[in-house]
Amino acid sequence: MNLSPDQTIFWSYGFITINLTLVTTWGIMLFMVIGARLITRNLKVTHQISHWQCILEMTVTGINEQIREIGLDDPEEYIGFIGTLFLFIAMCNFWIVLPWYEPPTGSLSTTAALAIAVFLAVPFFGIQKSGFLAYLKTYVKPTFIMLPFNIISEISRTLALAIRLFGNIMSGGMIVAILLSISPLFLPIVMKALGLLTGMVQAYIFSILATVYIASAVQESNKKKNLSTQKSTN
Repeated sequence: MNLSPDQTIFWSYGFITINLTLVTTWGIMLFMVIGARLITRNLKVTHQISHWQCILEMTVTGINEQIREIGLDDPEEYIGFIGTLFLFIAMCNFWIVLPWYEPPTGSLSTTAALAIAVFLAVPFFGIQKSGFLAYLKTYVKPTFIMLPFNIISEISRTLALAIRLFGNIMSGGMIVAILLSISPLFLPIVMKALGLLTGMVQAYIFSILATVYIASAVQESNKKKNLSTQKSTN
């Protein structure tokens, strides 16, 4: 029983290694790109739309509403990143119902990469809204003494994102593998269904936390803009 899909190696030469995580990750990305192309090639604005377009519109509207409820007023600016995060993690975990499938989110390398993407996106959107220097000043608030603590907070929540997703998916896979060896067929099937539910919840939690982190950086810049506007008005 493998603890991670990283342990299944197809080809290796020097420092270059092609393992199961890499293969399934690129396979899922290819599947999503082709699927997105097929669904969006014949979009219509009339009342008679396809079922796929209906699902697409419901998904986009739902993600936009979640982003707006968290505090980002212009969800269209963030849905490209946050929506992709959610859909990719959800798609990785969706196929967990297949007996031979090992999700790439069961690899710490995948979850760490996703967490690093969030780590980089937070200052990107913060700087985009408030400017470079204004964003850096948020690290020394309320006093300069808080600088190391704010930096540690950024790093620790990135680690938490990676480990939380990895731990939940990996442990679910281990439980199913153990049950397959000691119990009848129907019980692992039930656990696979529960694993699917857990995977969808983890995709939602990961994307929500990413949105919260981005919103905290953006809202700080909005406060500064409001204060400067009030001062100029006075």
